[in-house]
Amino acid sequence: MTIESAANPAAAALRDLAGGRVHLPGDAEYDGARMPWNVAVDQRPAAVALPQTTAEVSALVRAAAENGLKIAPQSTGHNAAPLAARGLDDTVIVRTSEMNSVSIDPSRRSARVEGGAMWMDAVEPAGLHGLAALHGSSPDVGIAGYSLGGGTGWYARQHGLACNSLTAVEVVVGDGTLVRADAEHEAALFWALRGGGGSFGVVTALEFQLYPIETAYAGMLMWDIAETEKVLRTWAAWAPGAPDEVTTSFRILRLPPIPDIPEFLRGRSVVMIDGAVLGSDDRGSEVLAGLRALQPEIDTFGRVPAPTLSRLHMDPEGPTPAVSSCSTLESLPDAGVDAFIAAIGPDAQTSLLFGELRQFGGALGRPHDGGGALAKLDAEFLAFGLAIAATPEMAAQGQIDAAGFSSELAPWANDGNYLNFSENPVDPQTAYSDDAWLKLTGIRSAVDPDDVFQANHKVDRLFEDGQPVS
Repeated sequence: MTIESAANPAAAALRDLAGGRVHLPGDAEYDGARMPWNVAVDQRPAAVALPQTTAEVSALVRAAAENGLKIAPQSTGHNAAPLAARGLDDTVIVRTSEMNSVSIDPSRRSARVEGGAMWMDAVEPAGLHGLAALHGSSPDVGIAGYSLGGGTGWYARQHGLACNSLTAVEVVVGDGTLVRADAEHEAALFWALRGGGGSFGVVTALEFQLYPIETAYAGMLMWDIAETEKVLRTWAAWAPGAPDEVTTSFRILRLPPIPDIPEFLRGRSVVMIDGAVLGSDDRGSEVLAGLRALQPEIDTFGRVPAPTLSRLHMDPEGPTPAVSSCSTLESLPDAGVDAFIAAIGPDAQTSLLFGELRQFGGALGRPHDGGGALAKLDAEFLAFGLAIAATPEMAAQGQIDAAGFSSELAPWANDGNYLNFSENPVDPQTAYSDDAWLKLTGIRSAVDPDDVFQANHKVDRLFEDGQPVS
């Protein structure tokens, strides 16, 4: 069924900006332009703009403010559901996907990327120089959104959150001005952008540190779902005390028999541990010895080029309809293992495609020296459950089962959230310390005094009369 979007008359004032790449409801290009990565999310903004230059971004921000409209920056549109839930009748989505150039400086071990670049745009060029970025588990995630919200990947327990490897961010703030924020310039804004999310402006470029990682000892171990209990109990006991150089995830996958899935997984329900060790082959074998003793059906761990790690997790690429739920866990004792198995193990009746536990700790759990708003993650694990939502009925059942998955694990969850994985509306203050949140609200008030910017997990402005200004 097609739902017509009501046009906001104020948006017509922006139509000729960005070289005419501003699409309003009723335009032929509008439906394609408004589509986020998760196509189960129905975002219907007042307009969608696709700038190609920083000057075009600045003009869009100024025009939106002058016409009483708000701006929501997006590159790929991952994690769009909390934004769409807020309502976008007065909001222009600025899709930066056409601003995607990448430059690698091997002598400085650094990268500069435009605001719409995805990890696939940067990982391969960096790898040509024997360098690696702190990318995530999917190649088609936008670098900006991932980095502004924190960023955890296969090197995280050794090197920490990606946001704290940012060295500079260029951002168009509320009055349309382009600001370069780094350790020496606009230091408060630079602090906020490192983990504070997308509430502070439209990011047009980022610079970040690269690491001398040419190869890694990486791969996956796989068992039939019938082996869940012994594998999960072993992994959950091993993961918190594992050395920093290893980062892994544990998943139960319930895969449909469709051609898009590799033949060895098609139609099967399996247990999988994947990850990477930053060390020698001998060190990798030593670190994984206890897991290998469980006799996996498939073992692909070995020496691989670092760029291949962006696809190690086999996340779907391209638009995908999904619903999910996540929580951060303080621990996973035996009773927590029982709860995980009850939610998605061999005997569970569930529509979830997978239930996952990501291994935190290591450098993720220690404050980064000179870090930003999100200097560490106070959790041992992140739990994430996802269901495919190809139809409204599948979405409804999937949301029930995803919420049930998190509910089963609630006794071991903390009061926080990791917003990059929070694809439902949550209180963003729960992701930060009280002091960090207060500082974030003050910085947002300074750079966006007229409340131009929307974000999926929006930072409030300073309190007035005891109430946050949103």
